[in-house]
Amino acid sequence: SEGRPALLFSEGNKGYGPVFEEQPIDTIYPEESSDGQVSMNCRARAIPFPTYRWKLNNWDIDLTKDRYSMVGGRLVINNPEKSRDAGKYVCVVSNIFGTVRSSEATLSFGYLDPFPPEERYEVKVREGVGAVLLCEPPYHYPDDLSYRWLLNEFPVFIALDKRRFVSQTNGNLYIANVEASDKGNYSCFVSSPSITKSVFSKFIPLIPQSDRAKVYPADIKVKFKDTYALLGQNVTLECFALGNPVPELRWSKYLEPMPATAEISMSGAVLKIFNIQYEDEGLYECEAENYKGKDKHQARIYVQASPEWVEHINDTEKDIGSDLYWPCVATGKPIPTIRWLKNGASFRKGELRMQSLSFDDAGMYQCIAENTHGIIYANAELKIVASPPTFELNPMKKKILAAKGGRVIIECKPKAAPKPKFSWSKGTELLVNGSRIRIWDDGSLEIINITKLDEGHYTCFAENNRGKANSTGVLEMTEATRITLAPLNVDVTVGENATMQCIASHDPTLDLTFIWSLNGFVIDFEKEHEHYERNVMIKSNGELLIKNVQLRHAGRYTCTAQTIVDNSSASADLVVRGPPGPPGGIRVEEIRDTAVALTWSRGTDNHSPISKYTIQSKTFLSEEWKDAKTEPSDIEGNMESATVIDLIPWMEYEFRIIATNTLGTGEPSMPSQRIRTEGAPPNVAPSDVGGGGGSNRELTITWMPLSREYHYGNNFGYIVAFKPFGEKEWRRVTVTNPEIGRYVHKDESMPPSTQYQVKVKAFNNKGDGPFSLTAVIYSAQDAPTEIPTDVSVKVLSSSEMSVSWHHVSDKSVEGYQIRYWAAHDKEAAAQRVQVSNQEYSTKLENLKPNTRYHVDVSAFNSAGYGPPSRTIDIITRKAPPSQRPRIISSVRSGSRYIITWDHVKAMSNESAVEGYKVLYRPDGQHEGKLFSTGKHTIEVPVPSDGEYVVEVRAHSEGGDGEVAQIKISDQLLGKFHFSGKRGAVTQRGK
Repeated sequence: SEGRPALLFSEGNKGYGPVFEEQPIDTIYPEESSDGQVSMNCRARAIPFPTYRWKLNNWDIDLTKDRYSMVGGRLVINNPEKSRDAGKYVCVVSNIFGTVRSSEATLSFGYLDPFPPEERYEVKVREGVGAVLLCEPPYHYPDDLSYRWLLNEFPVFIALDKRRFVSQTNGNLYIANVEASDKGNYSCFVSSPSITKSVFSKFIPLIPQSDRAKVYPADIKVKFKDTYALLGQNVTLECFALGNPVPELRWSKYLEPMPATAEISMSGAVLKIFNIQYEDEGLYECEAENYKGKDKHQARIYVQASPEWVEHINDTEKDIGSDLYWPCVATGKPIPTIRWLKNGASFRKGELRMQSLSFDDAGMYQCIAENTHGIIYANAELKIVASPPTFELNPMKKKILAAKGGRVIIECKPKAAPKPKFSWSKGTELLVNGSRIRIWDDGSLEIINITKLDEGHYTCFAENNRGKANSTGVLEMTEATRITLAPLNVDVTVGENATMQCIASHDPTLDLTFIWSLNGFVIDFEKEHEHYERNVMIKSNGELLIKNVQLRHAGRYTCTAQTIVDNSSASADLVVRGPPGPPGGIRVEEIRDTAVALTWSRGTDNHSPISKYTIQSKTFLSEEWKDAKTEPSDIEGNMESATVIDLIPWMEYEFRIIATNTLGTGEPSMPSQRIRTEGAPPNVAPSDVGGGGGSNRELTITWMPLSREYHYGNNFGYIVAFKPFGEKEWRRVTVTNPEIGRYVHKDESMPPSTQYQVKVKAFNNKGDGPFSLTAVIYSAQDAPTEIPTDVSVKVLSSSEMSVSWHHVSDKSVEGYQIRYWAAHDKEAAAQRVQVSNQEYSTKLENLKPNTRYHVDVSAFNSAGYGPPSRTIDIITRKAPPSQRPRIISSVRSGSRYIITWDHVKAMSNESAVEGYKVLYRPDGQHEGKLFSTGKHTIEVPVPSDGEYVVEVRAHSEGGDGEVAQIKISDQLLGKFHFSGKRGAVTQRGK
């Protein structure tokens, strides 16, 4: 071992073994590449500079051949060939300190063959039936293809929707049901991102056959398989169904919620789970459904993981002859195996322990963790150190202080390898282990019960097989630290103040500090300044003041008086009396319909006996805790059980307990587990029973549904009983929906407006409740039978008409319905206007100009509509002129303005101009003075203050045309302004 000085580590030798900065990675070389070469990278730092070599499938590569060249550690392969160069590459790096192997990298050759030249057969499919066009991709590597389909020509790709889907696992095109528009020539377009190449198949003609479209149930054709996913990966599942109508797709996870990172796309056909975790493992289901039927498919996702380090090795320096344990722990699923390399060669498996290290053990070590999903390397250098003892880096203290009567440890820690033997002397006297003196294994010297005689010079001697050294220090004695006034036990009530005294004597040459701790934890006075304060005014006094004492401040307080040499401690207890702590262990037993038994265990009484307990309950109906009724009604402080009474049957409850003593009420216990009381028959009858009216031949019965707290049991519903007034037999009907407060009885033989008696009661799975009070209601009236007469319609403009009629004599009529529809529309598209029975006419608005309308009127009441009147046909006026008047002049003449405009000419489909309307109004207001004229000119007064607006519009039987505006004032000439508004001018404020 002495003959390998390069591995001997000393302060002057700064060398180290290889550390990877870049390692080769898996590479795909396209077979058709024009590059003509491929590189595998490898780079490491080391002192001295390292050498590199490469292995292919564990055989050394002959780097002298022309096919290979090396740039630093990078391997370049010229004109790569699949038969010679495909395989696993490893880079091996060495220097005098050792050798490391890189992680393995695979070189593979990527290709995507063209599709075969044979023509594809045409596909004939009946319309409404599903179709699958097969892609059958050509031979390829790697298997990361993406698929699209061309239609008729490049580059027209078919758009995917609810009805059409392209699977990215096999490339097939699925059409849920074929339509006539699907006719065309289809080609599968395949792309390989790894080698950036695309090919497409021969065209497949799809010929839909026209047929009476039948409906077919959902049939899942794209199914996902059981999938093994790696932790943190994104996982894609595909599901698509044929069927007519197009099936709806739904995804779920069996018995569990879907992962939060799940996203559904492609109209429901693709489920993607991002960053998958172990808890996402499970059974996933896709369900396809149309009204004809449903289909389901299930498969499982298993989540596994590549190896990952929990703890790994680092560069380490060990003394010669010492022991080494190197932990190397990895997680993964399945659990990774651990193996070791030393200087690039196989070494051991499992954990690494080595005894009595020698220079031969120095070198580069690699810990390798691997499972089926991957392999990881941790690299470290082991250096073996050998040196004679030296105190240069860690000399002994020149001056050591020790307290009278106390104990001292004098450290001796030279650097030495292997570990030296130690001996001590005081002056010239050699020291041996005795009753007061002991030399420890690590070389330290311990002296106890120190007296003045122990003062003096102490020397430590260290020796190993490489040499010897010594170091000396002086021991001096100081006065011992003593607590002269110790703290006393204190008893206080919450909120009061307490004082703990503490005074100490010490060596006057040393500084004294006081440390206070509570139950072993040092008090932080900065953080706890609200409650803790100390007396810093008097030297040697460490008095502690505790302000506004809380229960948490109770416990053992220790005062430690301390110098750099020694310390002394004394303790006392602080007892805090206060309200009780929360009771514990609350259990619910003997659950009945309106009562439960509770037991609990007492909490701390905080030094004041518990006088009583209060039980509180809470239901889902309210977030509030309420005091519960109990038996006995007063629960004394020595009790640990009670019965809660007057509960609601079949209701979920939580309970908690609060203790009270003379000092107050404590915190409540943790809530009990949630329980449900037993069920019982309902004991409350529904209220507000009534009804009546409704459509023809109906009896409508209504009531106020009971709130959840009165259900008292499962399968809750209502029994409705009714009979005509004077009959003996009641008819009964069951309503099973607890939220509904209405039942409609239909009977063609039921006379209209007949008096009925009705009553309602609640029931559940435990029995029936009481009936409500009996109410009297009437069955529905008959719908009106009379037809409104004297219906007349008058056209008002191009968009309005008025309708009037005579009332019918039936007193039950509530109002009238007017229907109107354009002659070119179907009657089913009629618009409806309803008015009360007080009205004799109404106005219809927003009609189309120059259009024939049909209009009829019918009476209605709560039972329905009567027969309509005869239909009246009427044509709306042509639209008003679209051209607005063009104001050509505005001239002031004395106290008036004369405004002139061009005549408006109506187009052939517009109403003829009958005259003009002029509105004269203050600017900013809507009301003003309205004039009508048949001329093209008008005179208006000059405004007395501010600006006025003059609006001019053409008037016709079809209504008013668009507006032209001009502004005038008492100073300026008019400013023309056109507005595109159309509509009637109303005369205001005349």
